[in-house]
Amino acid sequence: MKLFDSHCHFDFAPFEDDRESLWSQCTEFGICHLLIPGIEPAQWQSASCLSERFQGVLTAAGLHPWWLEKAQLPAPDDWYKALSAPLCVAVGECGLDAAIETPMAKQEAVFSRHLEMAIDSDLPLIIHVRQTHNETLRCLKRYCPPAGGVIHGFTGSREMAMEYWKLGFYLGVGGSITYPRANKTRMAIQSMPLEALLLETDAPDMPLYGFQGQPNSPLQLLRVAQSLAELVQQPVEEVADQTTQNSYRLFDL
Repeated sequence: MKLFDSHCHFDFAPFEDDRESLWSQCTEFGICHLLIPGIEPAQWQSASCLSERFQGVLTAAGLHPWWLEKAQLPAPDDWYKALSAPLCVAVGECGLDAAIETPMAKQEAVFSRHLEMAIDSDLPLIIHVRQTHNETLRCLKRYCPPAGGVIHGFTGSREMAMEYWKLGFYLGVGGSITYPRANKTRMAIQSMPLEALLLETDAPDMPLYGFQGQPNSPLQLLRVAQSLAELVQQPVEEVADQTTQNSYRLFDL
């Protein structure tokens, strides 16, 4: 059984001391690929170095909305260079977040640059959405990026899920579905075909239910797969196989 963690901050500090042994455990658990999203330009090179060091680790290049006040997008030539690295497979993490102080106009301007870059480079997007589904959908419908992408850590209604899927965007399924109170998200995910879903951990963030207060780990991906299998009433092997195929398809592997 092969698993693909489509969103894991494997380069973050909590993994610094045992990254090699952790990746060894991941491969033993069947986690064949892991994607490190870009958060800001200064991090792109370090993530790329990890992708060269650990077989199966991939990267993306983008500016996360939380870093907009700390960093600026590089010149287009430098960004294209990052995106052209052999193991860089996506643009992002990027998107819109209504829970931070950065003005939405500034966020939308930077998000638009990501959408343009995705179109120019023919790469999929990794999109962060927090209380901004309507604004995000409006931008996606305006630009219509042909390679699609994934809505990271999807938490929304069935109607929103279908809107994204119709636009060519997969839904990232992570620890949120393990929380009994997340009824809306669980029902939305349950209503979607497996062909529309990717697995993710967002480690070291987004801990699963029962593990609150602890750093999340890519090793929890199997628990996410098992929770999704229970939710959609399918064998975990089928869930793992289909979501991994989905990731291969989206990231053109």
